[in-house]
Amino acid sequence: MTPIRTLLIGTALTAFAATAAVAQTEQPAAGMNGQAQVQLQGAANAAPAAQGVQPVAPAPTQLAVPGSTDPLVQKRNADAKANAEYRASKKASKAELKAQQKAAKSQYKEQVGDAKINQKADKQAASNEMKIDMQGQAGAQADGADVKQ
Repeated sequence: MTPIRTLLIGTALTAFAATAAVAQTEQPAAGMNGQAQVQLQGAANAAPAAQGVQPVAPAPTQLAVPGSTDPLVQKRNADAKANAEYRASKKASKAELKAQQKAAKSQYKEQVGDAKINQKADKQAASNEMKIDMQGQAGAQADGADVKQ
């Protein structure tokens, strides 16, 4: 009994939804012969075009509802929009942070490289100075002069 009841309810809901969808997309003409009136309107619009007169285009119909008046739906839509904006802002912020970190890291590496080069140059200069001092002391000792330290 339950499967049959479920089947009947499902069929009824499907038929109701299909009828509602068709009713929204069609604009039936008033009267018993709706199709005949639509055909007559088409013929009336074609006749002035044949004579060289442009017919007035009918106003376009709007099939979708512009926005719900339900406050819960409006809140849901506003929340979804705010969440999307937040995610986009967070993503942009994260990308900017990564770019700043990358720039800082490259600057740090450059400074460390420069410091190593300066340290090497200082060591070389100190070594050269020490060699010169040693050679000067060795030359002074060879001449027999007293070397004071």
